[in-house]
Amino acid sequence: MDNLRVLELYSGIGGMHYALKESGIPAQVVTAIDINTTANQVYKHNFPDTPLWNKTIEGITLDEFNKLSFDMILMSPPCQPFTRIGLQGDVTDPRTKSFLYVLDLLPRLQRLPRFILLENVKGFETSSARARLVKTLTECGYTFQEIMISPISVGIPNSRLRYFLIAKISTEDLNTQAPSKILDFFPHLAESDSSEHPTFLSPACQGASQPEEGTDVLFKLETTAEAQRKIRQNSNLSVKQIKEFLEPQMEVNMEPYLLPPKTLLRYGLVLDIVQPTCRRSVCFTKGWKEKNLMLAFALCPVQIESVFMGLDQCSEEEKLQRLLKLKLRYFSPREVANLMGFPQHLIFPEKIPTIQQYRLLGNSLNVVVVAKLLQLLVS
Repeated sequence: MDNLRVLELYSGIGGMHYALKESGIPAQVVTAIDINTTANQVYKHNFPDTPLWNKTIEGITLDEFNKLSFDMILMSPPCQPFTRIGLQGDVTDPRTKSFLYVLDLLPRLQRLPRFILLENVKGFETSSARARLVKTLTECGYTFQEIMISPISVGIPNSRLRYFLIAKISTEDLNTQAPSKILDFFPHLAESDSSEHPTFLSPACQGASQPEEGTDVLFKLETTAEAQRKIRQNSNLSVKQIKEFLEPQMEVNMEPYLLPPKTLLRYGLVLDIVQPTCRRSVCFTKGWKEKNLMLAFALCPVQIESVFMGLDQCSEEEKLQRLLKLKLRYFSPREVANLMGFPQHLIFPEKIPTIQQYRLLGNSLNVVVVAKLLQLLVS
């Protein structure tokens, strides 16, 4: 196969570009486009030879797109109009304007791209924007497949359920299931893994207890159902352990990532805690750290239950002393990047603050998942 010319829309920090490289497909990103200046600094630092346009997509003319002569479009449009916890403005949200412009432009291109891959959040699949996308692809003669999948399906211990659409021009053979059905597994795994999709779940974390029958609440503010779900997740041996994605403790100073006392006292009973031997972690979103949605590990041999049992009845000082024993910390940006499939050579420029690194990663995608979808699309 000749090198594919790829257009990368909403390029962010280059997740799609890294996925393309990971896939092994002969390809060249001819242009990347994004309006986030901070993300563009990271992209340019890691892909200095790729033309990067810092401009709105709807500000690019049809003629300019035609001159790029691309064979593939990779895109991850803004997800805020479709998130389940947002306002779900859908096509009325101004942030959808650029995506609708792409859909309007596609039929008018001199040459239709052979391949399209789109990523978005769960919620996009029921949107009017998705309906317009499907309508446009059908009218342009594409065959396509929609998939809802998480990195757990490729053995990565991170729950990041996302919507994907892969499309080929009708002269290509897209060997997938019926397009009317949104799959929850990789199509080429349908026969061998059909009884196990979606792959969510795994030995329990050190110190985790089996919930007793009839128990309404265990340690922390956690129901029996929640505890059972975590135990199942940590028992899925097809998923790697968290420790495989951590930075070497002897080489990196983790003190900056320890939770401060104020945070421990305020959020102690609702924190989602994992340990190095666990096989799960929650989705890293743009604001995960600021909202204290996820921390990492109890790095000392302390029984987690012994810390949380009766914690709500302790004095503030006793609560703090108990929680400090766990040595809880956040995942570092490098560890988040590892869990999202980014290679070790992803580098953030020194001038990008740590909090911005978290935000940029939270806005990105899982590189390994997209790479496998690209292999399926082009095969």
